[in-house]
Amino acid sequence: MIIDSLMTRARASIAKRKQYNRLVAEIDSFSTRDLADMRADRSEMLYQIHKQIYG
Repeated sequence: MIIDSLMTRARASIAKRKQYNRLVAEIDSFSTRDLADMRADRSEMLYQIHKQIYG
């Protein structure tokens, strides 16, 4: 039972990290010009995805 719980939490943690890394890579792929066109700030976007995924 305890091992089952640990494995479930580990899988959830790995899934969150994969999603976070994928979104960070996508944001990092935007050029400064792309961000300016979207009127977006890279650091704010990174903060928001961290908040969204990890709470």
